[in-house]
Amino acid sequence: MPTDTLLLARKDDIATVTLNRPERLNALNRGMWQALGDTMRQLSADDSLRCVVLRGAGGKAFAAGADIAEFATERADARQARDYGELIHATMQAVARCKHPTVALIEGACVGGGLEIAAMCDMRICGSSSRFGVPISKLGLTMGYGELAGLLALVGRAVALEILLEGRVFTADEAYRKGLVNRVVPDADVEQESYALARRIADGAPLVARWHKQFIERLTPGVDIPPAEWDEGFACFDTEDYREGVRAFLAKTQPDFKGR
Repeated sequence: MPTDTLLLARKDDIATVTLNRPERLNALNRGMWQALGDTMRQLSADDSLRCVVLRGAGGKAFAAGADIAEFATERADARQARDYGELIHATMQAVARCKHPTVALIEGACVGGGLEIAAMCDMRICGSSSRFGVPISKLGLTMGYGELAGLLALVGRAVALEILLEGRVFTADEAYRKGLVNRVVPDADVEQESYALARRIADGAPLVARWHKQFIERLTPGVDIPPAEWDEGFACFDTEDYREGVRAFLAKTQPDFKGR
């Protein structure tokens, strides 16, 4: 359901979901992850809709990733992280499996969890000054299976590894070359172009759009992950490197990783 930090609006048969925490560049906390999942499931069940646009408030960021400030209380160890990870995975699936076509309207930073959400959308339009990346290696973190699936399906093995291993933040043009976004437009045109795209989608036959999403999902190869391996995605939260990475991030210093 919508909250102060996640807004829902509708114009005719197009809904807009807005991550609304501009003072933190729309960094996602637990409440926002929960609200986003609930809202996407609610919208998917509404057959009067034809397209959903996801965006961030404030014009400076789609989302700058997860809210690192809450890690000490919400993801202090692997057990906590597993619970949190299940929430994030459920939300990612709610975005990816929304019955209606989804468009990510990207202004400014789209990194970490923001990029993961955008990757789950069907199409992505960004401004020329937008920036992308997943710099979690600098936090001693892994991207869990539930989040990694969308990125891997979008850009493939080589590019996914480059993004994760290098941890670099890169330009919109590079994101386009990597296949992360469908179009790069001038910053001033992002909103207009995104809603023009949503309108073209909405003007098509809605059942056909839903069938095409369903057919493509069925044809996309998947791998069943055993429970023990799934849990390994959260092992990083029990490492010294994770604690050092979060400490350094909050202190704005360089982390000193030891590999343990």
